[in-house]
Amino acid sequence: MSAETPDVRQVQGYCGLCIARCGTVATLTDGRFTRLDPDPTHPTGAAICAKGRAAPELVYHKDRLTRPLRRTRPKGDADPGWEEISWNAALDQIAAAMRCIAEQHGPEAVAFSQPSSSTTAIVDSTAYIRRLMNAFGTPNLVYAFDLCGWGRAIATRYVFGVGTVGIASSGAMPDIAESGCLILWGYNPSFSRITHATATVAGLKRGMKLIVIDPRNVGLANKADVWLRVRPGTDGALALGLANVMIERGWYDQEFVRAWSNGPLLVRSDTDRLLRANELASGGSPDQFVAWDSSANRTVSYDPAAGRYETTAGPFALRGEFTVATIHGAIGCRPVFDHYAELCKTYSPEVIERTCWIPASQLEQAARIIGHARPVSYYAWSGHEHHANSTETARAMAMLYALTGSFDAPGGNVLLPAVPAGSITGEDLPAAKRLVPAIGLVERPLGPARLNNVSARDFYDAVLEGTPYPVRGLIGFGNNLLLAQGDPVRGRAALAALDFYAHADLFMTPTAALADIVLPVASCFEREALKIGFEISADAQSHVQLRQAIVEPQGEARSDTDIIFGLATRLGFGEQFWDGNVDASYRQQLGPSGFTVEQLRAQPAGLRKPLTMRYRKHAGSESKGNPCGFPTPSRKIEFWSETFLDRGYSAMPDFVEPPIGPVARPDLAAAFPLILTCAKPSLFCQTQHRALPSLRKRALHPEIELNPATAAARGIKNGDWVDLRTPAGAMRARARFSDQLDPRVVVGEHGWWQGCDELGIAGSDPFAANGTNFNLTVDAAVRDPVSGTPAHRSNLCEVRLVAEEPVGRAIQLSGKS
Repeated sequence: MSAETPDVRQVQGYCGLCIARCGTVATLTDGRFTRLDPDPTHPTGAAICAKGRAAPELVYHKDRLTRPLRRTRPKGDADPGWEEISWNAALDQIAAAMRCIAEQHGPEAVAFSQPSSSTTAIVDSTAYIRRLMNAFGTPNLVYAFDLCGWGRAIATRYVFGVGTVGIASSGAMPDIAESGCLILWGYNPSFSRITHATATVAGLKRGMKLIVIDPRNVGLANKADVWLRVRPGTDGALALGLANVMIERGWYDQEFVRAWSNGPLLVRSDTDRLLRANELASGGSPDQFVAWDSSANRTVSYDPAAGRYETTAGPFALRGEFTVATIHGAIGCRPVFDHYAELCKTYSPEVIERTCWIPASQLEQAARIIGHARPVSYYAWSGHEHHANSTETARAMAMLYALTGSFDAPGGNVLLPAVPAGSITGEDLPAAKRLVPAIGLVERPLGPARLNNVSARDFYDAVLEGTPYPVRGLIGFGNNLLLAQGDPVRGRAALAALDFYAHADLFMTPTAALADIVLPVASCFEREALKIGFEISADAQSHVQLRQAIVEPQGEARSDTDIIFGLATRLGFGEQFWDGNVDASYRQQLGPSGFTVEQLRAQPAGLRKPLTMRYRKHAGSESKGNPCGFPTPSRKIEFWSETFLDRGYSAMPDFVEPPIGPVARPDLAAAFPLILTCAKPSLFCQTQHRALPSLRKRALHPEIELNPATAAARGIKNGDWVDLRTPAGAMRARARFSDQLDPRVVVGEHGWWQGCDELGIAGSDPFAANGTNFNLTVDAAVRDPVSGTPAHRSNLCEVRLVAEEPVGRAIQLSGKS
C-alpha cells in the first residue's frame, strides 16, 4: 500500500451514549477513529444523532482523564493538588478505605453511585455495579431513579403489575408499527430515541394518529393531530380529564375493563375498603373480594389467587350503588370503577381548561381519537416525571391507558419477548441476603428505595445528619450529582464531609473534583460490552451483540467493568467475580441463549435468536389452568390500590397541584409570576459533551426559552443574557424566543458547567447564583410523597435582563502544573 493511500477499516457495533443504542459503523483511518455512521442492517441503525457523530471528538478530547489521580490537599482548598498514581495504588487505597468504613460503621455506610442508564454509557456495567454492592453488603445506590424512570416504569407497576412504559429490559414498549394512535407524553423521541422518531414518521405516513402532550411545540409536535400544550405539572389532571370524557361518551373498552381490571370489585361506603368474602358469611375467605352480578342481582366472590370469579355469569357491574347484606348488617357498596368514574368527573373539560390551560375542544378531540383510533400505544419520558406529584400522575396515565383495552395487544404497549439470559447482579450472594434497608425506605416504603435506589437528597441527609444511619464513603461511577440533582450546595457539603470518596469518569467534573481518588474511564467506543436484546421491537429483541472496542483506551483509562473487577479482587470477592475473568461473566449471561462469546466476537454485527411474539399474555393460562392475569395483588389492573391504602396513601390517583405553583402558592405570584420548566438540549446528554467543539458551536450558551410577549414586557431581546430566579435560587442564560410557548411559561436547560477551549468559552461556577446551574433554582425539599421526586419542572420564577455573562470556574484537571 502506498504512503498516499490510507488504511481504512470499519467496525460494526452500536453507540452506547444513550438508551437508543443506535446501530453504528465506525471508520478507522490509519488506526485512528474518524467517523461514526448509522448501520442500516442493525435493528436500531436507521439513523444516529449529532452526539454519536461527535464520538471521535469525545474519544480524543484533550481534557480526557488518562491517569489515576490522588488528592494531596484538603477538600476546602481551591487546588486539590492532584498527583498521578498507579492503578494498583489507586485500587488498593479504595479497597482499604471501603474495608475500614465497613469495619467501623457497617458495609451500608459505603454507598455507590451511577448516572442514568438512559442518558449515559454506564449501562455497559450496571449489572456489575449491583453485583459488587451485593458482594460487599450495601443496599445504597445513589441513582436518579426518582427523576428518570420512576414514573413511567415503576409507578405504573402499581396499576398493571408491570411498567406500562418500558425502560431497559423491563416494561412494555409501544408497537408503533401497528398502532392506530400513538401518544407521546412528555417525550420527544427526536432528541431521546431516534428509533422511535423514525417509526413514528413511518406510522404517520400510513395514517396513524398522533397526540403530543408537551408544554413545548418541539420534535414531532408539529406533525401531531393534536398537540396538548399542558401547564407544567398538571399532567395528572389531564389524564383524569381525558378519562372523564372517554367514560362519559362511552369511548372506552368496557369489556376489557370488566374482565381484566379490579373495576367490578365492591368498595364499602362506610370504610372505603374493598369488601371481603369473609364479611358476607362466616367461613368466607378474607383473601377473596366481592363483585356484583347484575344479571343474578347478587354478590359473587373473586379469588385473586386463582384470578377467577366464583361464576362466569354476569355481567359484573361497573357502575351503581348496591346494598349488601353482611354479617354486621346491610351496608352500601359501589364498584371500584364507579369510584374512578366519579373521581374523573371532577375533572370536567371546564376544570381542565382552568387547570391545564387546554381548551375543552382540544380535550374532546384528543379523547375522541384515543377512543376511536385503536389500538393505542403511548410512550412517556421525564417530562411528566420531574414533579412532586409524579407517582400519582403516572398512575393516572396508566389508568387512562387501561381504558383503551390495548395493553399487550398488537399496536398497543406490548411486553416483548426476550432472549433467555443468565443473571449476574448477585442477589444470591451471601452478603446480599443480609442487607439492611436502603436509605429512604422507611420514609417512602413504596418508592425507589424499595429497589435499593437512593435519592440524592436522602444520601445527603445520611452523610450530613446520619439519617437513618451514617454514610461515610462513596464509590462513584460517573454520576455528576452536583449538576444532575437539586440542591448542589448541600451536595457539595455532603461530598466534602465523606471520609472517603472515589470517582470514575471520562472528564474531571465539579462532582469528581471533590473526590479523594479519581479514576480515568474508557469511553463506550474504547471498550467491549455485551447486549442481549434491543428493546424496540420483537425483531430487535432477538439481536445479541458483543460490541467491540473501536480503539484502545486513551492513556491508562479502563472500563468501568475492569475497575469493578479490580476492586472485587482486592476486597476478597474474586471467586464471586469469576476469578477476574470478564469473559466468564459473559458466558454466564449467554448460557441460556445458546450463543458463545467466541461466536459473537467472530460476528461483531451481532447474531439473532428467533423469538416468538405472543400478545395478550394476561389472557393465557398458567399451569393450573387459571388465567395468567397481571402481576398485581388482585391479578387485575388496579384502579383501586389497597397497597397504597395500607401505606396511608390514596387508593386512587387524585391530582395534587404543584407545591410551588400559582395555585398552591398565590403568595409568591407577585414576585414570581411565571412557571419554570426545563428541557434537555438536543446536542448533549444531560451534563455531558459541552466541551466538544462540533456540538458546542451549535449551542454556545445555555438558553431560557420564553414567549416574545413575555420578553417584551421585560425589555428582553432575543439573545440577551437574563437572570432567572425562583424562590430557591438563580441562574443565568441567554433568551431564546418561541411564539408557540405559553406566555406564562419559561423553559430552562440543566447540565451547564463545562467550557470549550477550542471556541474560547470558559466554564461556569456551578455554585454561583450568577452561574449557569439550573439546579440551583430547584427546591429539593419539595418532593413527591411516594417517590421523593423533587419538583424540577414546575416552579414559579421571574426573568430579568442582565448585562453580565455567567461567572467562570476553575477545576484542576490533573496533577500537572
